[in-house]
Amino acid sequence: MTVKNLPIWIVAVAAVLAASFAPAQAQTNVLIMNEERIVAESQVGQHIGTRMQAIRAEMDAELQALLTPIQEENERLNAETASLTPEAIQARPDLMQRIQALNTQAQQAEALRQRLAQELQATQRQAMRPVLEALQAILQEVVTERGAQILIDRSAVVYADPSIDISDSAIERLNQRLPTTAVNRVRLPQGEQQPAQQ
Repeated sequence: MTVKNLPIWIVAVAAVLAASFAPAQAQTNVLIMNEERIVAESQVGQHIGTRMQAIRAEMDAELQALLTPIQEENERLNAETASLTPEAIQARPDLMQRIQALNTQAQQAEALRQRLAQELQATQRQAMRPVLEALQAILQEVVTERGAQILIDRSAVVYADPSIDISDSAIERLNQRLPTTAVNRVRLPQGEQQPAQQ
């Protein structure tokens, strides 16, 4: 296991321990930030959230348009075959053809559901890329200005003095530099699936 793969809290604890055992004259300045809050409360983060809700609603409508006739046909078939034995159903080529067609449509609907879920994830990743790049630069600036050696995400800290939390400053700077960003739906070709993200 490499350092890159260590859980963040182990890295944070190791950093704090290293700081505590450093010589007295080499005081370590530690800052914290809450990335989740920065994104959620920034103008660009709220813009992305609103657009993602609209895109999700659009995708839900596409999926529902495919599911509704499937559900209706399933109900019709259930009503028509309720009093028939499995043998009687198999003896009816018209019913068997409809059942097979329904199964094919259900598989297509599931494939669409999976593709739409991947498109939603890809859309969010694409929208967040410029935000995270801008935030990285902002955090580096604040760390340099405050003379800090360590920056830890709030999620890895049990307690921290509010005076070392730079989240408000990061939100303010992000609002100035990147108040909005393009949020365009990523469309994957039918049948194409992206590998799972590690």
